[in-house]
Amino acid sequence: MPLLDEQLREELERLSNDGLLRRLRRIDMLTSHELHVHGHGRLDFSSNDYLGLSRHPRVIEAAQRATKDWGASSRGSRLICGSLAVHHELEELLAAWKDQEAALLFSSGYAAASGVIPALASADDLILADRLIHACCLDGIRLSRGQFRVFQHNDMEHLENLLIRARRTRNHRKSFRRIWIVAESVYSMDGDVAPIRRLVALKEKYGAYLLLDEAHATGLYGNRRTGLAEAMGVSSQIDVHLGTLGKAIGSSGGYICGSRILIDYLINRSRSLIFSTAPPPGASAAAAAAVGLINGEEGRVRCQVTWENARRLNQGFAGNQNNLKTVQSAILLWHVGESQAALELSSRLLDQGIFVPPIRYPTVPKGEARLRFTVSAEHTHAQIDQVAESVRKCSALAPQGAF
Repeated sequence: MPLLDEQLREELERLSNDGLLRRLRRIDMLTSHELHVHGHGRLDFSSNDYLGLSRHPRVIEAAQRATKDWGASSRGSRLICGSLAVHHELEELLAAWKDQEAALLFSSGYAAASGVIPALASADDLILADRLIHACCLDGIRLSRGQFRVFQHNDMEHLENLLIRARRTRNHRKSFRRIWIVAESVYSMDGDVAPIRRLVALKEKYGAYLLLDEAHATGLYGNRRTGLAEAMGVSSQIDVHLGTLGKAIGSSGGYICGSRILIDYLINRSRSLIFSTAPPPGASAAAAAAVGLINGEEGRVRCQVTWENARRLNQGFAGNQNNLKTVQSAILLWHVGESQAALELSSRLLDQGIFVPPIRYPTVPKGEARLRFTVSAEHTHAQIDQVAESVRKCSALAPQGAF
């Protein structure tokens, strides 16, 4: 065996011994609420398709029509020959929906985050980020070479202390060109929400700029379902809106919304945009159809059903116990602790027909493994109740876990 393979095998063995080895699990078929794995159908409570739009007839029809008209690929980057009319139409739609001057499409949410932060922040900037920001934002920060500080999750007092120290530094020792605050509106691995109004108040008090990732909030909050910033009435005070088309919007790709000047700047400076093939036309057309649905009456109804399902599952998890927590998002957690225990509980649920993969390090900190349940507008009450009953049975065998 080549030396490199021997070294890599040892690393894989260590991961396996720690309960951290990952393998790709082949999915043979998808329905609105089910997936087929190993030849058997399983209820899907792991998807981010919160509104169930990925299989909506109008979304599929739009993807098919655009693929027929434009082909399967955009055939080039946005700055060469890949900036198709379907992309521009979606950008205009996103900007109007988000009530921003302009929008810019990327091939994925990861590409948007990892491209926008290094384009805006340099070595002369200070970046203050919530401890639980997504890996795409963290990687963007690392690429930026900006000075980086972490504040404790949703701890506004800690953030303000860092801002005060930064202001003193600017006044007396070294000047930061800009100070950035990076946060999410809904944190994907905890299911909780950010205190967005306080974030906005602090960034304005100290002259900072706020980049807000609405990946898991878009489609579920606000009168137009654009996200938590809209619901809190501060959308116009967010400097950079970051989002994805691959969750509630039911397609794929990422976007940035903001001022026209911001978007023009990113077109010239964002490497993940400049050096990537543009999104497939079918995906962008599907996203445009989904946004139209979300912003209409059907979107309102689907959003309402998703919240009802989340509350029902939360109630089912609590059972007769007095530990019912307020539902903040469509993400509900079973905190397990050790990775091996999370693997075993996930396997037990799979045997009962429920697909919920374990979330382990490095996605979450060591010793904080969990099962992450996500609900959709497509789930029925019977399916919600089935999952809750199965979880209660498994939790009796794993008293170390907590919801």
